[in-house]
Formats: sequence, structure tokens, C-alpha cells
Amino acid sequence: MQKRRLGAYGPEVATIGYGAMSFADFYGPTTEENSHAILDAMRDWGINHIDTSNVYGMGRSEEAIGSYFVKNPGARDDFVMATKAAITRDEDGNRCFRNDRAHLEAELDKSLKRMGVEQVDLFYVHRRDPSMEIEEVTGALVEIMKTGKIASFGFSEIAPSSLRRAAAVHPVAAVQSEYSLQTRLPELGLVQACKELGTALVAFSPVGRSLLTDHPLPREVIPDLPFLGSNPRFLEPNLSVNLAATDAFRALAAEMGEPAAALANAWLLAQGDHVIPIPGTRSVEHFRECVRGGEIALSGADIARIEAVLPVGWCHGDRYSDDQWVGPERYC
Repeated sequence: MQKRRLGAYGPEVATIGYGAMSFADFYGPTTEENSHAILDAMRDWGINHIDTSNVYGMGRSEEAIGSYFVKNPGARDDFVMATKAAITRDEDGNRCFRNDRAHLEAELDKSLKRMGVEQVDLFYVHRRDPSMEIEEVTGALVEIMKTGKIASFGFSEIAPSSLRRAAAVHPVAAVQSEYSLQTRLPELGLVQACKELGTALVAFSPVGRSLLTDHPLPREVIPDLPFLGSNPRFLEPNLSVNLAATDAFRALAAEMGEPAAALANAWLLAQGDHVIPIPGTRSVEHFRECVRGGEIALSGADIARIEAVLPVGWCHGDRYSDDQWVGPERYC
């Protein structure tokens, strides 16, 4: 598996990583045994970058990773670990964001304990707290880094302008954002700012929450999924239109002799050598299809064919509902 660097000064990681939200029933029920099978496959295939968060299943994702390390002594050395914090609840139980050092470090300590590790390689601020200047948040992250609990830091779902302000204080290893053939907003400044600043762009949902695969989630399960059940792209009439549009992409992938998920990830990797997709799945077989994307070298003609089938702006519906948009920075 080829490698890319996680930030200008960070470790090398496989071109394809893994997003461990799927360890916590986000896209359907799973088991610890199933999560451990994914981790086994990662080690077998040389995939070393795993991304999780304190809020994925309220710690369940991190606990699955921790139990794997207990059962497999020495396995920690095979992974570049990333986790996140900042999403929490206020005194009234309302969702909010905290970026102060006290909160971030306290949550980090809990994450380290759940995973049974002394340090994570990358620690993200999961969502920005608009009441704090990003320079102050960056300073707090620098202080946490001095403790040895984190080797580097990044931000999730921030604007290019915020990245530039943070990078003026200290190099930012990575910015995590949704990016795929289905969601191309990062091309309006974030892809470019990350490249200029030596920041990795870690692309989550690279296969469009299943729409860019050979087997999209069945219609009947979507209403029962907390996120997709209210997501505009997965509600009618948008869902039917999006499935029809991606049928052409699936046909193209078959014509090219590749799984659709592989082609979607390969397209992302072609957008810059600082772009690192982190697909998430409960299936080892499907994960292998995603990993295949890191083995494909697309020609200019291949990319043109893909973008002719799924041109910019093809997808119907906003990527988030009004409630889901609370937190990510809008910059266009």
C-alpha cells in the first residue's frame, strides 16, 4: 500500500485510512467481534490510519479499539491513531461545543483510558466553539501537545480562513471534512489551503454514505438510522434521483472492472497528494473494495469519464439538515 504523510511533519499513513464511526452502530448494528475483524484486516493489508472520536457511540468506538489492543499485545504500534473531542451537552442537555483546554484535555484523558494508550498521534477539535478565537484554541492544543498526550493536532469541518489563522500560530497536521464525488465543497478553498500549508485533508464519507458503492443502503433501513433518516439527500424525492444518478456511476465502474467504492476513493486520491480518504464500514469485504482505490492509478481520461457521469453539483439535497448544519463552518 502506498503512503502519504499526515501533515508536513507527521507520520506516513496508507493512502486509505479507516473511519471508525461504524464501530458504534451509526450505519446499522455491529458487534465488537465485527470491529475487531476490521482491525485484523487493516493490519493484514498495511492500513495503519484509524480515526475515531469520543462521541462515536459515546465511547463505544474507542472501547472496541481498546479491547482489541488488550487481545493483541503490540498491535498499537501498527496504527496511527486519531481521535476527537469538543461535542458535548450544556447544563440543560442541549448539544454544544467546547474548545477550552480543560474540556479538551479531560475528554482526551477519557479517550486514552478507553483505548488503553498513552498518546494519540492526532487529536482533532471536532467542532469549533464560535465563542473562542481559533488562535486561542490552537494555543491550547499546543499546550496539550507539550504534555505528550498528543503528537499533533487538527480541526474538523472548519473553513479555509480558520485554517489559515490557526496555522499562523502553529502547523496544523490535518483538517477533516466531508469530501467525495458527491460533496465537492472543499474544492472552494479548503483543498487549496491545506496543500499550501502542508496540512493533510482527511476526507470522511468518501463513498457518499453508501451512494457511491455497488450496494447503497436499502431504502427500508434508512428511516431507522438517526442521521440518514433526516438527511436531505436520503429523503424522497431526493433519494430516488440520487440513486438513479449513481446507477450510471456503478455502470461505469463495472465497465472499468472495478468496484464503485474503489473508483470513488481513487478519484479522491487523484485530487491531491495531501488528500487521505477514511471510508467507514462494518464489512471487511466492503472495506477491501475501498482499499482497492489506493491501488488504482487513474488517467486524465479516466477522471474525465467519472466526472462526466457525476458532474459537479449532481447530487440532490443539501448534505446536512438545518440541525445537522449546527457546528460545521460554512465558507461559501
